[in-house]
Amino acid sequence: MPVDNPTGDETTELAEVSPATSAPDADYVADSKRSFLSRLYTGTGAFEVVGKRKMWYIVTAVIIAVSILSIATRQFSFGIDFEGGTQISVPSSSAVTTDSVSKVFSEALGQAPESVQTAGTGASQTIVVRTEALSLDQNRKIEDALAEKFKPELTRNEISVSDVSSTWGKEITQKMLIALLVFLVVVTVYIAVRFDKEMSIAALASLFFDIICTAGAYSLIGWEVTPATVIGLLTILGFSLYDTVVVFDKVAENTRSVLSTTRRTYAEQANLAVNQTLMRSINTTVISVLPIISLMVIAVWMLGVGTLKDLALIQLVGVIVGAYSSIFLAAPLLVTLKERRDDVSRHTKRVLDRRAKIAAGEPVTVAAGAVATASPSGKRRRAR
Repeated sequence: MPVDNPTGDETTELAEVSPATSAPDADYVADSKRSFLSRLYTGTGAFEVVGKRKMWYIVTAVIIAVSILSIATRQFSFGIDFEGGTQISVPSSSAVTTDSVSKVFSEALGQAPESVQTAGTGASQTIVVRTEALSLDQNRKIEDALAEKFKPELTRNEISVSDVSSTWGKEITQKMLIALLVFLVVVTVYIAVRFDKEMSIAALASLFFDIICTAGAYSLIGWEVTPATVIGLLTILGFSLYDTVVVFDKVAENTRSVLSTTRRTYAEQANLAVNQTLMRSINTTVISVLPIISLMVIAVWMLGVGTLKDLALIQLVGVIVGAYSSIFLAAPLLVTLKERRDDVSRHTKRVLDRRAKIAAGEPVTVAAGAVATASPSGKRRRAR
């Protein structure tokens, strides 16, 4: 309970502190006795996220190391839009299958295609062949071979051949990198203006983690990188930023006057903010993941492999990674950066010293003419 300060001096709140736990107030102590769901939904600071930030830093470092190692060794599987090449599409039927088309392609050109996949479903299902750039003569040869092999089910008019130059793929890659750079710059400026520089640095580190982790997942599993992947990446970065800003907004609210009291440290107030937004982050993530999974099911089982699958894959990975980074990286990193400031570090020391005196039963000044001492039971009582 707070102690009124009639003299106008700094007011220090009185709270029950257990010597065994050195918790900052009675609510904090009592909350540990509640059930898991109760603590999760009340968001009263029972989950120690910021206090265990060294552990989360280690977990984050391991994830980054695995992602970078995968990118360096396995690299990426770029789609035709980035590397350039030739794409051949033919209607699928009982005779025209991925295996038969791949066999015809190999016999006609003396080389196997890079990939042969199905797209669509039912009567509109097609087989898509992707390979390195072919010459006009090679295009004609493969068209003749397919039409000859599968006639009368397949005619030359039903065979679609499209070429993508490597130059166009390089332009797409360059524009993607420019868009990503602009996004990061705008985000940094916005958060620095809206909050402060420490929050801006923490948010930027969180976004970089999202990019590296998502890229590592694509490299590790071997998913193909397409323009839809780029679009999805920018989308999930926006989601991650939104989640981080919500957490930071609550941190800013909880720590607005924290330096003027000695009830809790900046880290404890930040941890309380994380707990208060934890359930919202979980709900948002679950609600976002469910339609993405539905999209993947429709894309793979009903419509075949295509743009929807590429978009859904990047969003699924990104939403999960973004939720992790906003809670377990951005918020703890913010506290670490804040505690490097002299005013915050001095305040933390003052709070901890005060609790140590209370636990030892020493008198502690809480207002003009008032002191607080610790009773034998560990409960604080007011004395004048």
